[in-house]
Amino acid sequence: MVTALRVRDFRLLWAARTVSVFGSWLLVVAVPAHVFHLTGSVLAAGAALAAEFLPPLLLGPVAGVLVDRWDRRRAMVSAEVLRAAAVTLLLFARDPGDLWLVYVAVVVESTGTVVFRPAAQAHTPVVVGTGTALSGANALNSVTDGVARLVGAPLGGALVGLVGFPALVVADAASYVVSAGLLALLPRGAGGDERSGVGDELRAGLAFLRSGRTARTLLVVSTLFLAANASLTALLVPFGMTAWGGEGSVGLVMSALGVGFLLGAPATRVLVDRLSSGPLLAGALAATSIGFVLLFGSRSPVAALLAAVLIGLAGSAALVVTQTALQRVTPTDVLGRVGAVMFTGEAAATFVGALAGPALAELTSARTTAYAACAVTVVAAVYAASTPSVHQPFAP
Repeated sequence: MVTALRVRDFRLLWAARTVSVFGSWLLVVAVPAHVFHLTGSVLAAGAALAAEFLPPLLLGPVAGVLVDRWDRRRAMVSAEVLRAAAVTLLLFARDPGDLWLVYVAVVVESTGTVVFRPAAQAHTPVVVGTGTALSGANALNSVTDGVARLVGAPLGGALVGLVGFPALVVADAASYVVSAGLLALLPRGAGGDERSGVGDELRAGLAFLRSGRTARTLLVVSTLFLAANASLTALLVPFGMTAWGGEGSVGLVMSALGVGFLLGAPATRVLVDRLSSGPLLAGALAATSIGFVLLFGSRSPVAALLAAVLIGLAGSAALVVTQTALQRVTPTDVLGRVGAVMFTGEAAATFVGALAGPALAELTSARTTAYAACAVTVVAAVYAASTPSVHQPFAP
């Protein structure tokens, strides 16, 4: 991780991403809470979360084409400005009649995210190369995400009652503006050739996925894993309130997931450069499946905490290995498209899993759903074991 931070352009990219991510997590709890306060409707609050999945599902692959065509620095700056403008709309949602503004703000902000994420991922190997610095960069980003999950959402939920919803909106908008300012200091980013049509470029990206065994395997594995993970995440709060003694215990378990996420990233950074990506990814997924069974089989908060740490640690390892391997095998000129397809698969898997988990639990039980998610994750682990070894380092 230290090696990556020695690269000036990565420091700017990482700092911009960090500020942006923390600002976003401040509103993860605050937005649905504000909607519920305005309407008293659980459905309306849930719709505010569901709206976030629409842009990745509808625009993901097209956004990847545009990221590969454009100057990626300019694309990231534009995305941050768009997100800042979008969240500002939330300041005008003051009564139930203004609810549509919330949904517009969430959809537009998510649209900016659809552009920003593949652009940032595609630009990372450009500035650090695909050697050990890349695995360090991805591990550092994973640590940042873990801290944001651990601190940002609970902090936003606590602050909304102390400083008010408008103050959090302003803080989030400011984080996007600061991020845009940092990104503007980067040199012109790599981008593709705009002479070919969008349709041609989209087909070229899909053709690479079809022909590239490693990238194709990673897409399937990631989609299966995230669907299983989302199905259990949707059950975590209601199950925990019954099995572990209330909201406080559930909050501790969610924090334990964040702790595991933080522990997993540095360890994976060492392993990903020494072990074959296939077995390493398979082992991480297998450990996650064990954690699923232990978590939903536990009847005490202590056992649940230990299981949550295991899930966070192994899940973090799976994400770092997947991202690093994908960046190493994908040519820079199609990396934005491939990354966008991965993000689209992530959104679709999360959406389907979040619906399928509770539905299956209603028909059977939460424990049976955990066993089903475990089985899906084991299938992903077996498939991941076939991922070819990835070694393609170069110096930036």
